[in-house]
Amino acid sequence: MGSAQALKITDESLERAARIVREGGVIVIPTDTVYGVACDPRNREAIARIYELKHRPRYKALQVLLSSIDQLDQLGLDLPSPLNRLSAAFLPGAFSPIAVARPDCTLATLADTAEGRPGTQGIRIPNSRLCLKILKATGPVAASSANRSGEESAQSVEEAIAAFGGDVDLYLDGGSTPGHVSSTVVKADPYGRDGIEILREGVIAQSLIRKALHLNGGGLGA
Repeated sequence: MGSAQALKITDESLERAARIVREGGVIVIPTDTVYGVACDPRNREAIARIYELKHRPRYKALQVLLSSIDQLDQLGLDLPSPLNRLSAAFLPGAFSPIAVARPDCTLATLADTAEGRPGTQGIRIPNSRLCLKILKATGPVAASSANRSGEESAQSVEEAIAAFGGDVDLYLDGGSTPGHVSSTVVKADPYGRDGIEILREGVIAQSLIRKALHLNGGGLGA
């Protein structure tokens, strides 16, 4: 792979990052929390490379980062009600709704793909102007924090390079990031209270999530 290259974020480096993602490469980007290692979410080889780089167990799913909720449609994903309303309230930010795959979904990152069940995909829109600019250039990416599994997540490009060296095709240097912020992960559950199940409570408290659902007329869907 040769030596790692870290570039400041410019139109040229964004164009290059987009090309690498399109061609099945792996890049490191700053997000609104830590640095992330990212690739095309439809490319199985690139995704396998992220798991190898991180020594991450395969049962731990990768998130898909988007620049806009409108991109869900092109990925073949739907946000079941009432997650669509919660996403309008809490994205961009530390909110990870679990989208459901349609039969035409081509993502290679889906979880829960058991026989007869639609696959699912955790998504997020980062609350960072810089990260959204990168995602507008690359399109949606599968991402995980830029570190070996079990080690500290990188908060600077230097820390990411220390973790991965020349095994990544390009590092985008966006300065230091704020550090780990756990997003609140929520899935739709028609049998659950308020029609949801909170899989992980992060910085957005469960009470805030439930309050948002009770504004404007309670659990009446979209």
